[in-house]
Amino acid sequence: MFIIQFIRGFCMALADSVPGVSGGTIAFLLGFYDKFIDSIDDLLTGTKEERKDAFVFLIKLGIGWISGFVIAVLILTSVFESHIYYISSLFIGFIIFAIPIVIKEEKKCLGTNKKAIPFVLLGIAVVCAITYFNPVSGGNDGVNLDHLTPGLAVFVFFAGVIAISAMVLPGISGSTLLLIFGLYLPVITAIKDMLHLDFSSFWTVLIFGCGVLVGIFSVVKLIRRALEKYRAQTIYLIIGLMLGSIFAVVMGPTTLDTPQPAMGIHDFSILFFLIGGAVILGLQKMKDIKQ
Repeated sequence: MFIIQFIRGFCMALADSVPGVSGGTIAFLLGFYDKFIDSIDDLLTGTKEERKDAFVFLIKLGIGWISGFVIAVLILTSVFESHIYYISSLFIGFIIFAIPIVIKEEKKCLGTNKKAIPFVLLGIAVVCAITYFNPVSGGNDGVNLDHLTPGLAVFVFFAGVIAISAMVLPGISGSTLLLIFGLYLPVITAIKDMLHLDFSSFWTVLIFGCGVLVGIFSVVKLIRRALEKYRAQTIYLIIGLMLGSIFAVVMGPTTLDTPQPAMGIHDFSILFFLIGGAVILGLQKMKDIKQ
C-alpha cells in the first residue's frame, strides 16, 4: 500500500535528518528493516523479479523519504543552532526510548547469545572515541565549506560514505556523525541553499551525494550478511552505538560554527525529552499497520 510505505519513508527521513536515532532504527521499530535491506541488496544482485519487487518497494519508500527530508531541511536550519539544547534533549529522548524497544524486539536472539554482550561496550567506545578525538569537537571552529579545497572535498566525500552507512544501520544516526565531524549544519545549509535555487554550494552537495551513493551500495550487503550470520553481535553493537551517541549529542553544541558549551543538566529540557520519547512510542505503534 503506497500510503503506508510513504509514511514509513517520511519517518525515516525525519530521523536521518536529525542527530539521534537513524532511519534504519525507525525501519527496525516499524518492523520492515529486513525487507528494506533485502530490497536494496536485491536491486543490485537479485533476479529480474526480485529487482522489480525491490524497485517498486523502494520507490514508494523513497518518495516519502525525499518529502520528509526536504521538509526537515527547510525547518531545521532555522532552529537548530538557536535552540540547540532543546533539540539535543529531543534527540536524547529518541535514543533513550528506542533502546528498550530494540531490546524487546530482539529479546529471544539476545537472550540466547549473552556472550556477545561485550559488543555493547565496543559500540559505546567507538562513538565516544570518535566524538572525543575529533578535532572539531571541544570548542574549535566548525568546518567551513565556503571554499572547498581538494582535501576538504575528500573529507566531505568520506563523511557522506560514513554518514549514510550509519543511517542504514540501526543505531547511531548518520546526522550524529556529521555533528561530530562538524559538518552537520554546513551540509544541511548547503542542501537548503540548493532547494532555494542557490547553486553556490553545488559542488559540496554533489560530492557529499556521491559519498552517500558509494556508502549505501557498499554497506548493505555487509549489513545483510552480519544480520544473517551474526545477528546477536550486530544487535548488541547497535545498542552500544545508540548508547554512545548520547555522549555525541551532549557534545554536539561544541561543533557548531559558533561553539557553545556541551549540554549540562541545567540545559536539559525534560519536556522535549518526553516529546522525543512520545514520537518513538508512536512510531512503534505504527508497526501494527499492515503493509
